Amino acid sequence: MKNSSRLKKFLPDLIVIISFILISFIYFAPAVMDGRVITQGDSLAAIGQGQEQRDFMKRHDGERTRWNLSMFGGMPSYQMSPTYDSSKPQDLAKKAYALFLPNYVYLVFIMLLGFYILMRAFRASPLVSALGAIVWAFSSYFFILIAAGHIWKFITLAYIPPTIAGLVYVYRKKYLAGALLIMIFVAFQISANHIQMSYYFFFLMFFMVAAFFVQAVREKKLTGFLKSTAVVVIAGMIGVLANSSNLYHTYEYSKETMRGKSELSHHGAENKSNNGLERDYITGWSYGVDETWTLLVPNTKGGSSSARMSENLKAMEKARPEYRELYKQIAQYWGEQPWTAGPVYVGAFVLMLFILGLFIVKGPVKWALLAGTLFSILLSWGKNFMPLTDFFIDYIPMYNKFRTVSSILVVAEFCIPLLATLAVKEIVQKPEILKKNMKYVGISWALTGGMALLFWLLPELFFPSYISNFEMQQLQSLPTEHVQTVIGNLTEMRISIFRADAWRSFYIILGGVLMLIAFVSGKLKAQWMVTGILLLCLADMWTVNKRYLNDNDFTPKSNEQQMFAQTPTDLHILQDTTKYYRVLNMATSTFDDGVTPYYHKTIGGYHAAKLRRYQDLIDIHLIKEMGVLQQDIIRTQGTMDSVNADGYKVLNMLNAKWIIMPAQGGTVPVENPYAMGNAWFVDNIQFVNNADEEIDALAAIDLSRQAVADKKFESVLQGFNVSTADSASTITLADYDSNFITYTVDAKKDELAVFSEIYYPRGWEITIDGQPAQMLRANYTLRALPISAGTHKVEFRFEPASIKVTDAVAFAALVVMLLTAVWIVFSEIKQNKRRQKQ
Repeated sequence: MKNSSRLKKFLPDLIVIISFILISFIYFAPAVMDGRVITQGDSLAAIGQGQEQRDFMKRHDGERTRWNLSMFGGMPSYQMSPTYDSSKPQDLAKKAYALFLPNYVYLVFIMLLGFYILMRAFRASPLVSALGAIVWAFSSYFFILIAAGHIWKFITLAYIPPTIAGLVYVYRKKYLAGALLIMIFVAFQISANHIQMSYYFFFLMFFMVAAFFVQAVREKKLTGFLKSTAVVVIAGMIGVLANSSNLYHTYEYSKETMRGKSELSHHGAENKSNNGLERDYITGWSYGVDETWTLLVPNTKGGSSSARMSENLKAMEKARPEYRELYKQIAQYWGEQPWTAGPVYVGAFVLMLFILGLFIVKGPVKWALLAGTLFSILLSWGKNFMPLTDFFIDYIPMYNKFRTVSSILVVAEFCIPLLATLAVKEIVQKPEILKKNMKYVGISWALTGGMALLFWLLPELFFPSYISNFEMQQLQSLPTEHVQTVIGNLTEMRISIFRADAWRSFYIILGGVLMLIAFVSGKLKAQWMVTGILLLCLADMWTVNKRYLNDNDFTPKSNEQQMFAQTPTDLHILQDTTKYYRVLNMATSTFDDGVTPYYHKTIGGYHAAKLRRYQDLIDIHLIKEMGVLQQDIIRTQGTMDSVNADGYKVLNMLNAKWIIMPAQGGTVPVENPYAMGNAWFVDNIQFVNNADEEIDALAAIDLSRQAVADKKFESVLQGFNVSTADSASTITLADYDSNFITYTVDAKKDELAVFSEIYYPRGWEITIDGQPAQMLRANYTLRALPISAGTHKVEFRFEPASIKVTDAVAFAALVVMLLTAVWIVFSEIKQNKRRQKQ
């Protein structure tokens, strides 16, 4: 009987979870049943950049390499789907949490489940909790992330609500349950490897802890607050320590990347932050101030940059026939971001409930959610609100390590549905609250539905321009007599897009308000009101999401593989019997290229955290040199034997032996006879005072005979005489793999060797004939090594000893988490036995 009672207690939760599975399947039907996949730039790049590691694992029985040779001349692989021995138990636990559901389906499911756990922590009923889960998970941004292939960002966001659920439980004095949730989901968040999202939500958690502090002061329960805070901090630290390997090596790596401090002081100094990314890079994607209305009306700025005006039937009703071909080239999006996959839309009626919640929800948590919302909106404006942005870049730790500030809107996307759902919870539990305060419903409607109606009635009053600054410049290239006509017609078309969505938001809010009125007047029971609101919001957000992620976005998996099919150019280059060389692909966006690394070791590649010095090399030398090289190839029709190669000597230094050039109908390979090979001896080395002098010297010296280095490396050559290289001395590549490279040396005298390998200060073990040796950084990015006279074997091997230490710490944290879970289960069993005896 008691077992039956317990089952009945959990039956509503079980029904909700099954419903989540069905909803997740239905959204992706029939694509997921057909085994189709989304083929997008970021997902393709992940395949391309990871191919070398997959090949290495096949050759070495699952062993992983921590160095990747395929991109940017070579770089650590810490930020390429990082996996350590200590992360494997987490990987299994995450699959179990997602119920081993298929790809894409599991993503929506974990997003729903996490918020459901949070609402249950707030003591909401299963039905109200399900409503909260729906309005959170179906926010447009999340489906846009899936469409764009930003899966790790999505997964990190899915683990944030259950983390905050743990916070809520702890401050409700359910210490063990709350601590376990915090430990597990902090660990899951970090293992998803998108620290930026966790960092943004740290601010919200700070606001919530501050709210609990205010509550504790008012209720004179400061001791309990301090105890709860200590539990939260300790649990959070254990979750962090469970990812020690990932975090430590990411931290060490970040110092050397674009997210660390640049040593250059003269090149673009006005655009640099104190110790992070450049300001323009940080704020490149900033949400427009007026674009923020997409929270209420999704097409406030037209939607997606990839959608053409000609695809919108409503807009084309206004199109002038003579410009129909032109509108196939013009995007529907007219905001000021460089490009966008779609708007941030939280649901029109959800936004109204959020504002209603500000009036009817009691307690300091409400103010924390309001602060989080305003905080994220203001910071998402980025370059459109530089006083605040500059303050955070210059003074708030780590803020300048992350780009695309518009993505901080995820905090508002969390706060708005949470407070909206808490408002529904309050209405259900205290029906009289609306009966006595219908004016709050009126105010909330006026600020949302009323605004949507005004947008529909007076679109040009609120938004005077429907053409972006960039588009306005582009349109000036049209014949003069057509410019104003096209601008006028395009404005009319876009107004029709905006008005249609404004009217849509208006009637959705009206429908929700009518349900509230019906409930207050006693014509609708609470459960039917909540169900009605759930279905209304699901229908609203579902249809908006289908604009940006629908069945047409999925293709057969074979199409994905075709993206990496070898071209005749690839086949020609791969016939080269030289052991190790690099490829420069100038037929694509060289430094945003995730496809070429699939088969080749490249000068370019695709990664958001390149080594800082390599990025400097790109900005100051490589882009300019690529232009010169391209001109020489075109001028000589690929016969490069008799050109002056001084215009691209840094590319030669990086051993760019093959160039892929665009050609009619495809690409052609061009061999560069001036590539300097794997290693060479130099006649002398010049020591300079700083990074600016070092990088500038690359354009001034003969890199095949001379080297330049920072004077801080001068001690490495103490007692070693660098003199004119003996022409009889040789250094030859003997063998290599992703994590090691060996050379055979026959030095007729003491020689200084320079290697066309990228310098990284940590993790490399260098030996000469098995004895430890010390390298120095030369030519701004390369390695150099003093070698004494004689025949030698030189080896570079990348095996960071720190991984064993950090893995041990991580395993210890996982054991603590496991023991906590066992203790909770044991305690629950013990309590059940006591109840049965009673």
